[in-house]
Amino acid sequence: MGHTAHNKTKLLNRVKRIRGQVEGLERGLEEGRDCGEVLQLIAAVRGAVNGLMAEVIEEHLREHVASPDISGDERARGADDIAGILRTYLK
Repeated sequence: MGHTAHNKTKLLNRVKRIRGQVEGLERGLEEGRDCGEVLQLIAAVRGAVNGLMAEVIEEHLREHVASPDISGDERARGADDIAGILRTYLK
């Protein structure tokens, strides 16, 4: 996807923050932290991943579905890509 290459630095920075959150979750489990704390860490990771997914989906829709510069076939492929990804993601 061209837009992921265009926003590569921004997306990688988000992934690095997510990695830090996952590492914090791992430490919390290793240290035997309270269930409430662990659940909060899990919720934070989930929120961060959902935010990343939303950002990439939004850019995909703008570039591969809504752009007036693409053909109908490309638009249909872009929509099909998103539909398949959402089916997998929401399982």
